[in-house]
Amino acid sequence: CLSIRIGRVGVSMDETTPMMLNVAVGLERPDFSLRVDLNLDTGGVTGLFGPSGSGKSTLLRIIAGLERSATGSVSFGNRIWQNASGTTFVPAHERGIGFVFQDAQLFPHLSVAGNLAFARARGSGSIDFQEVVSTLDLKPLLDRDVATLSGGERQRVAIGRALLSQPAIMLFDEPVAALDIGRKRDVLTYIEALPRRFGIPAIYVSHAAAEIARLADRVLIIEDGRITAEGPVRSILSREDLQDSGLSFEAVTILDVTVIEHLTDVGLTRVRYLEQDLTAPQIDGLDPGETARLLIRAGDVVIATSEPRNLSVRNVLPGLVLGITNRSASAFAMVAIDIGGITLQARLTRHAVTELGLTTGSEVYALIKTAAFERNS
Repeated sequence: CLSIRIGRVGVSMDETTPMMLNVAVGLERPDFSLRVDLNLDTGGVTGLFGPSGSGKSTLLRIIAGLERSATGSVSFGNRIWQNASGTTFVPAHERGIGFVFQDAQLFPHLSVAGNLAFARARGSGSIDFQEVVSTLDLKPLLDRDVATLSGGERQRVAIGRALLSQPAIMLFDEPVAALDIGRKRDVLTYIEALPRRFGIPAIYVSHAAAEIARLADRVLIIEDGRITAEGPVRSILSREDLQDSGLSFEAVTILDVTVIEHLTDVGLTRVRYLEQDLTAPQIDGLDPGETARLLIRAGDVVIATSEPRNLSVRNVLPGLVLGITNRSASAFAMVAIDIGGITLQARLTRHAVTELGLTTGSEVYALIKTAAFERNS
């Protein structure tokens, strides 16, 4: 299916020069080994993506200073948080990190306002309290006891508390994994708003490709305690070879589109990619001229070899076949299509590829149903 990233695409979380996060660490456990050597430009949002048990949360805890048993070095900008000799180890509360866990971990004896005030008292005050409350829609919750909050509300408060501690970097450890679909969608929308509002870099951990594609600028793939791939989100999540690894996700294509108009009478939004107009279910929160991110799953792309007419499908993109990857043990093939400089992945049956006579250089039309957006928007 497709999903919509609502937000201004291309706005970095840090408008100043990004700081480097350098991590060269190891951790040995009876049933698990982690070895990571990483030099990361922290501007924007970095997605840390991998299957359960791959070491995502462990690596995040090492960066945060919550794993004293890890060996090696960690530094952020000009600050050494941990050195290889073991003579330096900056504790978690002195690293200037805002950590949002899967469980919100709010202080149960304090109200929502009390939780936020606690963090504000520890911060420098450079992030405005009212702006945090407004961005996360926390005003109606301020007098509430945290025990009365829903899961999504708890996570919004946790994000607000982390922001008010004035962090140099935010770490998100699968913050929506325990939420139902509706609340997950709501919280992700709030997280999307953080880059342009507060300018704080972030590392976002998830085993869900759709979340990473929606939020991240770049991606690190981790498997069995090792970084196996890294690069821009657009190129990494479209790679067919990663489908044969331990990861479980369908290749996606990311299109950055411009909002043209809201067709409120029919519940649609018209957007433009290059010179081609597309339709999506109505995108709230964006004005004409602003930019959204569309995520297109390979299995939702239909291919025609001649220009289609008299179809219910609203979204038709012309392109050229760049290549076809066949899997001998599967009924399916992946067809890579150049759409105005972006590679669109389409998952077709091998039989369809043969029947259509598709080869490298074939002129085709990619069809995407508007209804597909509703399944994961």
